Amino acid sequence: MAMWVFGYGSLIWKAGFHFDERVVGFIKGYRRVFHQGSTDHRGTPKFPGRTVTLEPAEGEVCYLEVREKQYDKKAYLDLFTDPMATTPAVSGVMVYIASANKQLNSNYLGPASLEDIAKQIIQAEGPSGPNRDYLFQLEKALLELGCEDKHVIDLANTVRRILSEEDSASK
Repeated sequence: MAMWVFGYGSLIWKAGFHFDERVVGFIKGYRRVFHQGSTDHRGTPKFPGRTVTLEPAEGEVCYLEVREKQYDKKAYLDLFTDPMATTPAVSGVMVYIASANKQLNSNYLGPASLEDIAKQIIQAEGPSGPNRDYLFQLEKALLELGCEDKHVIDLANTVRRILSEEDSASK
């Protein structure tokens, strides 16, 4: 039996497991947001980093391409490769999602302003490296797939702006 996994964050550029086939596609009705805390890879329990999760969003599409232990929900969704298609290319693709339920998901950070999320990402670092590297690698991988995710691009540009301002102020 085949198992398909929908990767919408670091799984796009770093699967971390063997796979037989890779299909680039998207799911409908969700968007990628930096609302999940990372205390094991891109931050620490004292200063969590931020990683992406999915949230329902009518009319949105989310492109994709072991480590998901901090995500508390698993869903099986349809994967599309053609925006005009009404029939999915693959049905039953497994997706890990971090719910907003703090009793089930103690690492859920939730929404914040773009500026606040950017500042947190700049400061956070964990065993897998700086949180900003996660953001920049995700942006690059999505653009290489032809996906312009506004939230990711806006956040990456805000992080770059703040870092540039900090660099200018220290000179």
